[in-house]
Amino acid sequence: MDETLQALVDREAIRSCVARLARGEDRRSADLIRSCWWPDAKFDYGVYGGEFDAYLAWVVPGADAIKDTQHVVGQTHIELAGDIAKAESHVISYHRVEIEGVDRDTCIGGRYLDSFEKRDGEWRIADRIMLYDWEQDWGAAADWSKGVMGYPFTASHFPGTAKGDFSESWFAGKRP
Repeated sequence: MDETLQALVDREAIRSCVARLARGEDRRSADLIRSCWWPDAKFDYGVYGGEFDAYLAWVVPGADAIKDTQHVVGQTHIELAGDIAKAESHVISYHRVEIEGVDRDTCIGGRYLDSFEKRDGEWRIADRIMLYDWEQDWGAAADWSKGVMGYPFTASHFPGTAKGDFSESWFAGKRP
């Protein structure tokens, strides 16, 4: 394959891995998460670090106090060097956290510094460092059972009424 085309393919595979990992973390899906990390990978989130197995056990099933998460990944700067790459991805993560018996909505802004390796044609994370740029406690969590902006939800797959993640059914071709 042409060198320029190969670089585009490699960059897209890395971006796809970062997005797939965020999706896996939000759903606490061990299979999706495992598909993004090499088994011998390491991580350092500042508040917790270690080997991949420790990371997986930390994220799945997740802390009981963290009821919901959503990771929004922004731009990813990638520097390729053969079968290794460095990538910096901006992230904003929302968390619904129970603190002293009260649900609170919090948000963190930061960057993932990922070292990627391409093994047998597949890009995965070999090492991740999380840098925190800001954090904001938004206060008491929204009550989704009341709908949005005064309008009640009209179907069972919306927040506050949903059981599980509706997007899994939607990707499988099922609609309510």
